[in-house]
Formats: sequence, C-alpha cells, structure tokens
Amino acid sequence: MTSDATDGPDANHQRPDGVTDATVEALGKLSEAFEVVEQARGYLYGFHRLTGTADLALGEAVELLSKAGHTEVAERLDREIVGRNVVEGRWTFQIVEDYDDGYYAEFKAAEKRAREELVDGKRHLYEAEMKEDRRTHGRRNHEALPPEGR
Repeated sequence: MTSDATDGPDANHQRPDGVTDATVEALGKLSEAFEVVEQARGYLYGFHRLTGTADLALGEAVELLSKAGHTEVAERLDREIVGRNVVEGRWTFQIVEDYDDGYYAEFKAAEKRAREELVDGKRHLYEAEMKEDRRTHGRRNHEALPPEGR
C-alpha cells in the first residue's frame, strides 16, 4: 500500500499501525460473512413481500371464483389458505422481526465490535488493500478515490 495520500485509500481505509496481514484477512472474512447475512436478510424481506403479494392475489382469486359461481371452492380457499400462518403461529412479518431483532442484530453488533477492538472500527480494509493491489496506478478509471476525495 502506498503512503501518498493522493494516490491511495483515504484514512478511513488504511490499516492502523501494528495491524497484521492476518488480522486484516480475518476481518475481511468476517465482513464477507456479514455481507452474506445481509443478502439473506434481503431474501427474507423478498420472501415476506412475495408471500404477502400472493395472499392478496389469492383473496382476489377467491372473490373472482365466488362471482363466477364457484362458491364452494372459493369458501374452501378463503377458509384454509387466505390469511394462513406461513409457519406455526407466524406471518412473514413476525419472521422478519425475529430475524432482525435476534440473529441479524447480534451478528451486526459482533462484527462492528470486532472492528472497533482490532482496527479502530475501520471498514473494508481487506477490500481497500485489494483495490490498491489490483488497480493500475496513474491510469484513468483506476484512481484510488473519487474526485471529491482526492
């Protein structure tokens, strides 16, 4: 990594003195794991939205079936499926809230705590150093920072 402030990462993305490669690598892996948790959370919210959309569409289908004279089928769908819990005792919003307040919140706090203890809270040090290794110094579109950061 270069020490020239105009041709390297900003101070928020430079490792503190005394921090080893092994620590940066380990925190990079921790960050990677948390990013997967974030992605899983996004899928969970997608599941929540899709399930809710399906339930609303099912309600419309029940109305249409009833109007079409298929009252027995409509009543059975309404009784057995519309508004049904997706897992025992829970709609999807409850699953999302449990995930957010439990696993997600604990993981997020633990990842932040590790960074605070080991690298003064700095984020993405592994990636910042990877960028320095991979970019072509002095070449357009390979700058260390956006124009406002230089």
